[in-house]
Amino acid sequence: MLFPQNKRKPGVPCLRRRKKDAEELMNKKAKSILNWTLGSTALAAIITISLMHSKPPATANETNKTKAAETAKDTPTPKIVKPESEWKQLLTKEQYRIVRKKGTERAFTGLYWNNKEKGTYHCIACDLPLFSSETKYESGTGWPSYWQPIQKNHVGEKPDRSFFTIRTEVVCNRCDGHLGHVFKDGPPPTGLRYCINSAALKFRKKTEPAKPSKTQQNAQN
Repeated sequence: MLFPQNKRKPGVPCLRRRKKDAEELMNKKAKSILNWTLGSTALAAIITISLMHSKPPATANETNKTKAAETAKDTPTPKIVKPESEWKQLLTKEQYRIVRKKGTERAFTGLYWNNKEKGTYHCIACDLPLFSSETKYESGTGWPSYWQPIQKNHVGEKPDRSFFTIRTEVVCNRCDGHLGHVFKDGPPPTGLRYCINSAALKFRKKTEPAKPSKTQQNAQN
């Protein structure tokens, strides 16, 4: 007759070792999961920040607009040439004296020296945009003053040696009308002061739609 053999039960030290091994294994798995979670969170944060600060690629229209604006700054302004008899019909006597004969209005008497409305200042003779209210400032001289024209190629410069001194005359680059003078005592960022006669300007409010002047209509015809 065969008798079943009694299996030997593991001792207490063996159980303790198995329990310790199991705990160490669990700790390793927990650390691995925690490290993976932290790494994923950090990666997601980096990606989010990168997307927030990255600029979307420029579209074809935006690229074309940028190129067109850069080209416009360097493109010579088309000239408008008229006989003096026609300028006399288009301008008042005061406007003609200043714009065509290089006159100067008295300080603090012009229409725009103290104008604070938002808008654009155009040439009174040909309606070319010259200055913006954004660059207009109070110079204390009694004439409208600006530290920068709307576009550099809209305003030309010529040496002026009248009155026993040398100054820099500024003119409209489309009709060659006299505007005033530019001095190197203006505010930042240019350090320039475009001292302009009000009679040489026509102000258009920001909300006012652009309308072709008589000069423009005649030039087109």
